Amino acid sequence: MQVGMTCSRIRVEEKLLLQAFARRGVEVERIDDSAVMFDLNALQADRAHRERWPDVVVERSLHHGRALYALKVLNDAGIPTVNSYEVALTCGDKFLTTQALLRAGVPSPRCLLAFTPESALEAIETLGYPVVLKPVIGSWGRLVSKINDREAAEAILEHRDTLGNYQHAIFYIQEYISKPHGRDIRAFVVGDECIAAIYRTSPHWITNTARGGAASNCPVTPLLADICLGAASAVGGGVVAVDLLETADGQILVNEVNYTMEFRNSIDTTGVDIPGRIVDYVLAVGAGQ
Repeated sequence: MQVGMTCSRIRVEEKLLLQAFARRGVEVERIDDSAVMFDLNALQADRAHRERWPDVVVERSLHHGRALYALKVLNDAGIPTVNSYEVALTCGDKFLTTQALLRAGVPSPRCLLAFTPESALEAIETLGYPVVLKPVIGSWGRLVSKINDREAAEAILEHRDTLGNYQHAIFYIQEYISKPHGRDIRAFVVGDECIAAIYRTSPHWITNTARGGAASNCPVTPLLADICLGAASAVGGGVVAVDLLETADGQILVNEVNYTMEFRNSIDTTGVDIPGRIVDYVLAVGAGQ
């Protein structure tokens, strides 16, 4: 089987995936997203041109736009990818993710959407302080703001309104969930199984391990697995990381779903061969299973 991997650079996760493929005797063609060129006409019309591409492609780009367009080109040409264009489109936009979760009945924090600073301020005060203001596109907790009072809300909304990009004029406002244990949960779903989960603990309200959160093993209970599989199914399935919040009254809410997941800090923590499980799934997709 021919396997391709779109990537921006080879990070720890990509090295681990390449090693896992090598252990199975599979050579991977690296597709540099800064150099690749797609002949759109030939991919649609010329079967021979399509057959020059791998049987299945693993998406590992750092750039959401590049990932999204590459997946669309490949999927439209009949080339299976992990993950699919539809999954990337949904997970890459927090509004679309929320809509998918709500349609599927997956428990998640209350969210409001507004399009002007004035209506956003009204939405914030409808939820009550503190609230979390997020860009609809973004990762690693960047440009995510916890707003504690009206003065801060007015300043941040004015700043967002002047940034220029139309996405910054879409105000996605989420209720703030106070973490009773100073942690959240990241769970890993591969296909139809929640294979592992970690707690991410930090004195800061943003607990991403990329921002210094400490990882520890989180048991995958039947309840946690059920919620995570529901969230993964809601966005289209595949290989995803589900971020969850625990509430003071014992609920578990899905916060976000990530389609190009990082897992370097979770292999030793959980004892699960995450890259190996991903590779097994990719090979099954490539084989049409």
